Amino acid sequence: MSNNKPRRGLDASGIETAAAIHWNLLTPQLVEQAVSRGEGRLAADGPLVVETGKHTGRSANDKFIVRDSETENSVWWGKVNKPMDPDAFSRLKADFLDALKGKDTLFVQDLYGGSQPDHRVRVRVVNELAWHNLFIRTMLVRPQARELADFAPEYTIIDLPSFRADPERHGCRSETVIAVNFSEKLILIGGTAYAGEMKKSVFGLLNYLLPPEGIMPMHCSANIGPEGDTAVFFGLSGTGKTTLSADASRTLIGDDEHGWSDSAVFNFEGGCYAKMIRLSEEAEPEIYATTRRFGTVLENVVMDDATRTLDLDDASLAENTRGAYPIDFIPNASKDNMGPVPTNVIMLTADAFGVLPPIAKLTPEQAMYHFLSGYTAKVAGTEIGVTEPEATFSTCFGAPFMPRHPSVYGNLLKERIAKGGVHCWLVNTGWTGGKYGVGSRMPIRATRALLNAALDGSLNHAEFRIDPNFGFEVPVAVPGVDSAILNPRDTWADKRSYDETAEKLVDLFVSNFEQFADHVDQGVRAAAPKVRQSA
Repeated sequence: MSNNKPRRGLDASGIETAAAIHWNLLTPQLVEQAVSRGEGRLAADGPLVVETGKHTGRSANDKFIVRDSETENSVWWGKVNKPMDPDAFSRLKADFLDALKGKDTLFVQDLYGGSQPDHRVRVRVVNELAWHNLFIRTMLVRPQARELADFAPEYTIIDLPSFRADPERHGCRSETVIAVNFSEKLILIGGTAYAGEMKKSVFGLLNYLLPPEGIMPMHCSANIGPEGDTAVFFGLSGTGKTTLSADASRTLIGDDEHGWSDSAVFNFEGGCYAKMIRLSEEAEPEIYATTRRFGTVLENVVMDDATRTLDLDDASLAENTRGAYPIDFIPNASKDNMGPVPTNVIMLTADAFGVLPPIAKLTPEQAMYHFLSGYTAKVAGTEIGVTEPEATFSTCFGAPFMPRHPSVYGNLLKERIAKGGVHCWLVNTGWTGGKYGVGSRMPIRATRALLNAALDGSLNHAEFRIDPNFGFEVPVAVPGVDSAILNPRDTWADKRSYDETAEKLVDLFVSNFEQFADHVDQGVRAAAPKVRQSA
């Protein structure tokens, strides 16, 4: 069966199969296929509900990059970017192609990674599951119908959840494998039904391809203010990246992956992939509304068999329940998934040590330092035996998806900040008045007031002090915000305890940054925190 079949078929990617191929099906057709094939069920209000089995998140330890002449000196090899031998990949590819020959039905989508035409990659995705094909069609940028006939894929992704890798034969770790070959422009995903592997594979692809073009790839959300001012929000899970960027008074560019070119901030995607667990209509009405729309794909969300109503609070299938939906399901989303170059860069952290101020202004060198650090903190009690907050550093706020050395991305950020006169802010959404267990969570009202002051430009005219430990500027007073909260040491009852905790956090920053010290200039090294005599 064919629909919107391009002139260049699968043979252009070296794929031979007798399967019935469904080319570029639209959402209703893919939903029909998924339901008729028993891959998913429709909920009462229209979304497709699916289960991903034992893999309810990314299999980070099963991802490999082929180490060859293309990647030998361009990939940052280590725990994140693990090498695969070219011969092992050849065997894996041969077995994938054999598996495709035996399929009765395949689903293929031709899509773009990247919304800005000058900086996008053409990706062909081959799936054995209809709902996977719907997922990736929802998440990436969909070409116009007239563009599909002449679509020439640059990269191909083959995603076969039924495939079982052989570690001895394929040079991998388990029966699950995600193998990226930049030379052959081929990505193979097997042994997992978690659809997010496809999304993040394209993100990793753009993170590799764009820096040599001078484009800054970012794991961030982004929005546009009423005056046309763009803000980007970096932050790890739990820091408020999605919540704080979802502002009814600002236009959403995207929630997760973007590029920063000379002329724009552009979304890599055409959809959103939001956490659904314990989602409430009151707290996040726009995202909640997507759970009641046809065209949304819900992963591992529990549904009543009889009434087909959803229980978003039930984590029995997974804590990481997810929803994929087109970005235009969000009412104030940008029509072209793009905005002007940034006026403000926000780096979010949830400091469970209670040391960092609620907002601080960063120089370009400090911004690069904190970008490379990618700090947040886990709270005590999340794991057995953990009684103190635990620092987490994920470089570039997205280490698992960065194939090149972090300094490549850090230098790009520093250059673009300096070139554009961009204002940079570190925002702590974590604890005040003491560490986790002693103090309290930073009031969201105060965070929003400080963020609004930063975004509307009024905070630039405030009086600032220099933080004695981190050296960045901290406002002394901001209208509508209790001034006491602006100096974290003043909020602690035990000042000595604050100083000891601050010294511990500074040591953690300095120790973590040692891996980058030889790759940055003296200005960035000088931006490191130092324990100073507190006033």
